[in-house]
Amino acid sequence: MFKSLLPFVTVIGLVASGLAAPVEELERRQSCADVIVIYARGTTQQSPIGDPASVGALLKDDLATALGSRSLSFRGVDYPASIAGFLEGGDPAGSRQMAADITSAASSCPNAKIVSSGYSQGGQLVHNSAAMLSASVLARINAVVIFGDPKRDQAISGISASEIDIICHDGDNICDGGIIIAAPHLNYQNDAPAAAQFIASHV
Repeated sequence: MFKSLLPFVTVIGLVASGLAAPVEELERRQSCADVIVIYARGTTQQSPIGDPASVGALLKDDLATALGSRSLSFRGVDYPASIAGFLEGGDPAGSRQMAADITSAASSCPNAKIVSSGYSQGGQLVHNSAAMLSASVLARINAVVIFGDPKRDQAISGISASEIDIICHDGDNICDGGIIIAAPHLNYQNDAPAAAQFIASHV
């Protein structure tokens, strides 16, 4: 008798395992925010998005306000943010991590609006990661915002100019391709509200 039940039990097990994946996928999508920002902090800044007074943290707060009832997930890229990485044109592993984070967001949350953003070396990562993304993932990016962009004069691969906001202050040597950290590179916090409005208008 028990042997005769084995095929039935096996079928039930297969059906149950087949249902598990769609249920898990549904739960994951239901937990997605309306807007997902993948943000790379600047060199030596506190992980994951800088300290509470930094441009990353202020952008997060200002954007949450600008979005109103829409939900926000603001995710910092996990990378060293070292001086060596900046001098290399943007930490290579960090650039790959940012590309992976954006790809994961696009895959896991098909209805979310996606934003790529960074400050200083984080801007290098925005440029570098865009060049690593597939066309289908690039098409999912609704806005790009960079503060103090060391690669200001370089195009961002696959992103329309109308969706890009590169914010550079007069006298910022980093934006001019230099390595000197002068006062104009240190007060991008003042630009967070306008950047948040730019993002909100594109998502």
